[in-house]
This record gives sequence, structure tokens and C-alpha cells, in this order.
Amino acid sequence: MARPSSKTETAGKPNKQVKETPLNRQYNQIKAKYPGALLLFRVGDFYETFGDDAIKASRILGITLTKRNNGGAQEELAGFPHHSLDTYLPKLVRAGERVAICDQLEDPAAAKGIVRRGVTELVTPGVSFNDNVLDTRRNNYLASIHFGKSVGQEDQFGIAFLDISTGEFLASQGNAAYVDKLLQSFNPSEVLYCKRNRNEFATLFGGTPAADKFHTFTLEDWAFTYDFGYNFLKQHFQTTSLKGFGIEGLPDGIIAAGVILHYLNETEHRDLQHIQRITRLEEDRYVWLDRFTIRNLELVAAQQDGGVPLIQVLDQTVTPMGARLLRKWLMLPLKDRALIEERLTLVELLHEEPELADTLIGHLKQIGDLERLISKVAVRRINPREMVQLKRSLQHVLPIKELLITALTLPAFTESAEDASKAKSLKKYADQLNTVSFLLDRIEAELRDDPPTLANQGGMIKSGIDPQLDELHALAYSGKDYLLQLQDREIQRTGITSLKIAYNKVFGYYLEVTNAHKNRVPDDWIRKQTLVNAERYITPELKVYEEKILNAEEQIFGIELRMFNELVLAAGEYVAAIQQNARVLSVLDVLSSFANVAQKNRYVRPVMTDGNVLNIKDGRHAVIEQQLPPGEAYVPNDIYLDDETQQIIIITGPNMAGKSALLRQTALIVLMAQAGSFVPASAAEIGLVDKIFTRVGASDNLSRGESTFMVEMTETASILNNLSNRSLVLMDEIGRGTSTYDGVSIAWSIAEYLHNHPQCRAKTLFATHYHELNDLANDNPRIKNYNVAVKEMGNKVLFLRKLKEGGSEHSFGIHVAQMAGMPPGIVQRANQILTQLESSHGREENKERIKQAVPAERELALKIFEAGDPKAELIKEKLRAIDVNRLTPIEALLKLNELLNLAE
Repeated sequence: MARPSSKTETAGKPNKQVKETPLNRQYNQIKAKYPGALLLFRVGDFYETFGDDAIKASRILGITLTKRNNGGAQEELAGFPHHSLDTYLPKLVRAGERVAICDQLEDPAAAKGIVRRGVTELVTPGVSFNDNVLDTRRNNYLASIHFGKSVGQEDQFGIAFLDISTGEFLASQGNAAYVDKLLQSFNPSEVLYCKRNRNEFATLFGGTPAADKFHTFTLEDWAFTYDFGYNFLKQHFQTTSLKGFGIEGLPDGIIAAGVILHYLNETEHRDLQHIQRITRLEEDRYVWLDRFTIRNLELVAAQQDGGVPLIQVLDQTVTPMGARLLRKWLMLPLKDRALIEERLTLVELLHEEPELADTLIGHLKQIGDLERLISKVAVRRINPREMVQLKRSLQHVLPIKELLITALTLPAFTESAEDASKAKSLKKYADQLNTVSFLLDRIEAELRDDPPTLANQGGMIKSGIDPQLDELHALAYSGKDYLLQLQDREIQRTGITSLKIAYNKVFGYYLEVTNAHKNRVPDDWIRKQTLVNAERYITPELKVYEEKILNAEEQIFGIELRMFNELVLAAGEYVAAIQQNARVLSVLDVLSSFANVAQKNRYVRPVMTDGNVLNIKDGRHAVIEQQLPPGEAYVPNDIYLDDETQQIIIITGPNMAGKSALLRQTALIVLMAQAGSFVPASAAEIGLVDKIFTRVGASDNLSRGESTFMVEMTETASILNNLSNRSLVLMDEIGRGTSTYDGVSIAWSIAEYLHNHPQCRAKTLFATHYHELNDLANDNPRIKNYNVAVKEMGNKVLFLRKLKEGGSEHSFGIHVAQMAGMPPGIVQRANQILTQLESSHGREENKERIKQAVPAERELALKIFEAGDPKAELIKEKLRAIDVNRLTPIEALLKLNELLNLAE
């Protein structure tokens, strides 16, 4: 494909055998400033790539890779039309490329010598304003991690997140587990870290599930210093300290945040007026959800193809800001009861006042992405049509404000003290909304309702704003009318009915006559161009009007562009107010969504307490109940846990009976409640939970040498090492990844550990196929046995999915295999083998062995040191080899099991 250009320019990789052209030199100088970035080099009407960039671009974009002779050297070349940038740029960024956009900084027609060029923007996976790159319903975070000094026995890290498209800026610091959890929660597109920490980063965060989703970029050591980061932040926010943002005591977090601002500066993003504050991410404010729990509960992403995450059920938001906020609330449930109650109270109001909710949603539906629109204003990237979208969105702020104020007169606010709290919350949001009426009036007065997308083409500004512009409009439009009159007059004079007046960039306006009528052309016409079937002419009168019209249009474009830029500058004064509006409207949107879902799916308001009781009546799984076939109802179940009488529930029952669903629905109900949502139950009393842990499902990490069982033990160890008194622990089939006796031993010891922990009585649901664990309830008063009921009908099993008190003796695994379509011969043989095994290794005999083995620590301690015991020396040797100070709880349990086996 030919690349038309106003200059005869060539560029590419430097070649020692050929003389470097001026354009080669310009290209190489620009390319050297952005190492590692793919350079889109504007040449005429095309963005070109050269050399290795061309090879990479052709592969990612599917465009033709060509070669051309450049002074005797062959060089790769690939490009696309400049107007297709919005089509191709997202593909490059999603492929993880950092893309430097090099534009022509002057008109080629007016340039003397080589056209001046420069990089106008460096777009990376985590830094973009392009609507085609961004997902409107989720944030696009750039993250930065600083490897700090050790505190005690733990390494400390600083971490910061920025969504440049919205201006949201966050900072925190903590240990590796906390940083890993934040990476999973915020799911950044790009992560920055120091070059010297490349190996540590790969070890700690490179193999995590979140790492599959983000790209990384390393920076030099000097950027990761406290003084540099602190001063950069102060300079940006124009403050004397960072105390007002609450991050003064986060030195590692300050370093990470400073690196982000430095990176923006390096990527040609210097207009950052919309980043007006940095917020501290407080670990103590939110429920702890480790990466295993976020994955296992499928909050925002399903583990299986075709699966449905929780957010898909709860997200009925109607604005992009609301959708992004809902995602954040689900990943960061609250621990502050007052804030939870405030959310629940407003959800209840909207639930009980459907007319109020419908009116509110009706206004919200008309509001665009205020956060990203006002960010584009701040960085001068907004176009005329987007400015009209901003106006139309802001026009609904006043009606919403008035709606909230009017709602305060409803009976719902006048009957009790609780109603007064509803009124207080509603009034707070109404007071925070700013109508920005002056800006609205100015946009309405100056900007047309249907302007073009590009600001340099005119047609944006209304009449009556600028006298000179009105005069030019009249001249341009009346001049075109005159051309039509001229055409009619010449037709009358010459009798050439097919005569037409047209325009092109080369000749301007001209009269075109077909060859059949050229003998009628008057003598005062001047022939300008000969075509195959026609002749083109000009006249002195035509050229005079052409000059007037073209000059008028050029002046119109200049004046309108100036006025539009002034309007953008004026809008920039309202960035903070409009960002505040966006935050309030997004909260109202999420609360309306919660109310809508609660109405639709029969959810109830949970009762939040400061106690340690979890009491759910008729609880349901929010996602599964929506996926059932028509006519099939979800079977609800009750769950009761506390720290005095029923701390741990051992749940047994057959495969496919619903044990895993019961565990997950309990966690989801707690999480939804502490996010501020109603819950799928007939009633729910929830004592505040500060940590939710889950160990469900089977997975491996073979690339890092971790088997399924190793992953299971790693996740379990993480739970046991981070328990608190208000934790909710869900364990499903612990120990199934190893031999039966090993598995039973590990599961038994873990259950005892949770029951006997000296500081923490974590509320626990423990689903298992090891029926031997039912005997734990005999010696541990806070462990209770439940099973998921089934009904046997001949050779068939009916799953009742109802939780009832007492243990279960059967797993019905062979029945499940039969249901899955296993060949009948295999099923029949499996039944025969099962009968033989049960007769030779009776369950009661197995239980008796465990009873004798597990509680015998005292007896064993005496026996080990008896004189003449042949095993004593071996056991002593293993005990001496143990480093108690470095032993984790799960390693201790495994070592204890090994010693018990030796003693037997």
C-alpha cells in the first residue's frame, strides 16, 4: 500500500552501510528516548513502524509486513492510516505493549526542511484515556510496589494504585500477603517495581493468579527513595506535608505513590489536575479476603468457562461509575458496623419506596461516565461531543438533589429514631451534590447540541456568542448560496443544462462541462483541466468568491477552536466539584442496585451485631439459585455458629449433595451483608467478621513444582497462620489429596487445632467425606455434627440438599460415578470391591484405631523414654532435628503425625 506524504521522507533502523538521512536521524533520536516502547511514527497520513517494531506490530495487528530498499539496505515496514489509530492502538496495549505515539507537530505544507515531530503520549496497559482501551465498567489501575525494609521477621512493602482515567489514587503498606491480596482485589493492568527486585518480585508475586492479568515494568533504583517520592507528592498536591491525606506514616506507601507520579511524567502525562487527592487504604477497615478466598468464592470472575460470578447477579447499576464502585465494595467489605448500617438503611429505604427508587434510577440512567469525562477535561483531551455528554449528565444532578430533599418529607423519615438516621444519611448525599449551574449555563449557551467529534472542523459554537464569528458564518454560508446562484445564471446564459460547480483541494472551485457541450463555453471562461469526458474551467468572479469562502472557513475553524478551548479551561475549574458528584452518584447507583436485586430475588436486611453469633435462617446461594432450571426451587438451609456452643460444624454427606454450595453460600451471605447488601435468606443475624478464609476445590501449580496436595496444604497453612477470633473459616475436603490415613490424620488434627486454639475461636464449617471425624464431637464440646440428607430408593439416591443434625456414614461416590455416565461394568466392579473393603477394614475398626492414636499424647510421651524401647532413639533423633522457632502450625501437625506413625 502506498504511503502518501507531503514530504519525501524515509525512516528506519540505522544502517552503517548507508548514509543516515535527516528523517532517519529524527526517528532514531526519538526512538532512543523511549526504550522498550513500540514507536508509532507519523509520516504523512500514516503511522509507520520500522524494524523490530514493524515485525511486532504486523503480528499483533494482522497488518502486512513489507520491506523496502533504504539506500541499499532492506528494512521492515508496517503501518496503518492515522485515522485508524483508535482501532489499532487498543490491540497493541491489550497485548502488553507500551506504545509511543509520535505526531507531526507542525503543518507539513508550511514546514521548512524536515517536519518537526515528537511523542505526544506514551500509552501503556496501565496508563490510558482511550475509550477503546478502557472497560467502562471496571477501573484500569496502574500499581507500584516498593520493597521496603524488614520489620521484625517480616518484610514490609509499599503499594500504590492509580486509575489515571478517573483520578483515583490510593496508597498503603504491609507484608507480602497483604500486598498480594491487594493485587488480587484491584487487579491492576500494569505493575511497576525496582529493577534490583526482579527476582524477589517473581518469587513473591509472579506466580500468583493476579500475575496472569497484569503487565510489569521496571524502573531504576533512584526513583524508589523516600525524599524523591515525598517531594514529588507535595509538589503535585501543592501542600507542605502529606498529613492531610493520612499517609504521612506510610513511608513505603509514599515511595510507591511517588514512583507512579514519576512514571506518568516519563510517559508524557503531565496534565494531572484531576488527581486531586491520595487516599490511604487502611487494612483494618476492610474484611480480610486472601487471594484463595477471592478466587474460591468467585466474587468477580468465575473459575470455569461459562460460570457466573457473584457480581453478575448483584450488578444492576446503570452508570459506569456505579459498576466500578460495586466491584470495589465486593472486594473490600467493611468491618465498621456504623458504615455498614448506613448503607443497609438506604438500601432499605429504596426497597420500601419503589417510586423513589424508580425516579432516582430514571435520572441515573441518563448520566454518562462523569469520572472519566471530567478527567478528560482536566487533561485537555475532551472532544466537543463528549462536552455535550458532560452537560447532559450534569443536567440530572439538580433533579436528583431535589428528589433526595423531597424524600425527606416521606413518612418513612418521621416515625422513629431509625428513620431519623435514614434522613441524616440521605441529607448528607443531597448536600454533597453540586449543581455547577454556571458551567452548565455556559456549555448550553455556547456549544451546539450536535457538534462534530473533532474540534478543528468548526460547527461547534452557536450563533450570537461572538459577533466576528457570526459575520464569518454569514459570509461562508451566503457565499455558498451565491455559488448556486452563479451556477443557475451560467446555465441560463450558456444553455448547458449539465453544468455544475464543484470543488477540490488542488483547483478549488471550478465549472465542469462535458465534452458534448464544450463548444458552448463562453470566451471569458479559463480552461483549467482536461478530463476524458469533460473540461474544467474557472472565472475571475468564481475565484474571488472562492477566496472569500475559504478564508472565512479558515477563520471560523480558528475562532471556534479557541472558544472551545476556553470552554474546556472553564470546565477545568469544576473538576473537584464534578468528581464529588460522581462519587455521590456512584454510591446512589450501587445502593439502588442492591435494592433492586433485593426486591427481585427476595433478599432480606441482615441484622448486624458486635457479637460472635452467625445465625442464618433459610440461607440460599445467591448465584446458584439464579441458574436453576425453570420450576426448580433452591433448597434453603439454616446455619448457626458462635464461639461458645457451636464453633465448628463437621458436615458430612455424599458427593453432589450440596456441601460445597452450603459453605460458599454462608461466606457470600456474610460478605454481601458487610458490603451493604441485603442477603438471600429469610433472616440473618451476623456478628461482624474480620476475616473470611476458604479452602475449597482442587488445583495445582505444576509450573512452580506444587502438586494439588501441596497447594491444598499451602492454602490451609495460610489460614491457620492468620486466624482471628472473628474469622469465618470454610474448609472443604481437607486431606483428600493424599492417602486415606494421612488425610484423616491431617483433617482431624486441624479440626482439633481450630477448636483448641488458645486465642481464637474461629467460626468454622468443615465439610468432609471422612466420616471418622464425626467422633470429634464426643471429646470437643464446641464441635457439632451435621449431614446433608439423601434418600435411598432401591439402587438410586435422591439428593434432598437439606442440612440436618448428626453425622453421615455414606458418600455414595459410586452412585455419582454412575450418574456421570461411567460404563456399567466399572460401576458393578466398584460395588464388589467396596463390599470387600468394608468387610475387611470395617469403619468401626478404623474409628477405634483413630481414637486410640490421636488422644494418646500423654501416654506416648512416657513410653518414648522408657528404657529398652527400640524406637526411642529414632524418635529422640527426629525431635532433636526440629527447629521449634521456625516450625509453622501445619508443619508441626505433619511432624506430629509422623512421630505417631513411628510410635505405632
